[in-house]
Amino acid sequence: MATVTLIFLGVIAFLVFYVVFIYNRLVKLRNRFKNAFSQIDVQLRRRYDLIPNLVETARAYLKHEHETLQQVIEARNQALAAMKGVSRNPGDAAAMKSLMGAEAALGGALLNLNAVMENYPDLKADKTMAQLSEEISSTENRVAFARQAYNDEVMFYNTRREMFPDVLFAGIFGFRPAALWEISDQQAREGVKVKF
Repeated sequence: MATVTLIFLGVIAFLVFYVVFIYNRLVKLRNRFKNAFSQIDVQLRRRYDLIPNLVETARAYLKHEHETLQQVIEARNQALAAMKGVSRNPGDAAAMKSLMGAEAALGGALLNLNAVMENYPDLKADKTMAQLSEEISSTENRVAFARQAYNDEVMFYNTRREMFPDVLFAGIFGFRPAALWEISDQQAREGVKVKF
């Protein structure tokens, strides 16, 4: 009887340790995708900080294009607000969708500004504008790399939480699926190319 009791206690202990192992692995994977999102956050905030400088530099040359400049600022502010919402919980699919929509609107506004600026050769030749353009282009590349790293971590997390036996405990422990950063607009897939 003592042997049966020891075997039973050993099996229970093994199951408890295995559940703890699954929980800890899911925590680690969730933290990895949250960290990957924080890299996107850093780069997007850098871009959001550069946009007002871009608009102010362009404002001197684009006196008759007030509406275009206002659209860029409004789109930037909406994207920044959406970013703050996602920063609190990168796993929130609705907040991520809101951010993706705001980013698409900002990209469209920047493309529109770029098209307007083509008609102003003095603006294109401005040294400050050239520097801002280079910084924004560099930041866009960093954002693209950060998005890829984020999507890789989310895919790994989502795959692990859907695999057996993790799937048995993921819902119980509150591990919800994380949203990928998806871009549905083909122009947005190519990225914002700012050139002056």
